[in-house]
Amino acid sequence: AYLHVLADALTSVLAIAALILGKLYGWNWLDAAMGIVGAVVISKWTMNLIKQTSPILLDENIEQEYRSAIKEELTPYGTVTDLHVWKVSGHHYSAAITLHASAGLTVEEYKQKLSKFDKISHLTLEVHSS
Repeated sequence: AYLHVLADALTSVLAIAALILGKLYGWNWLDAAMGIVGAVVISKWTMNLIKQTSPILLDENIEQEYRSAIKEELTPYGTVTDLHVWKVSGHHYSAAITLHASAGLTVEEYKQKLSKFDKISHLTLEVHSS
């Protein structure tokens, strides 16, 4: 955020400088050139922002191998009937799992078994006893 504010200020200073130099020396093209430079800088930031946020905004899923490993971890204790894993920030994922359990474990014990999946920062686990 600091660099963004600094770059905004620098762009404004360059625009004002272009107006002053254009007025003093008759360089009328300088204002347009600074406008183009500002547009290029903003476009570059925009593309980086889109690349960073698109996976989150589009609910990017985690790799299939990771999902399979989660499912395999719970399979000895019941049937996973619903498994959703999606990105919530740069390296953090959220998971919602529905388990039809055949073992008599508590929800906390199931969560403990899933604690080794360090990419999952928020877990919602619904357990139905069979």
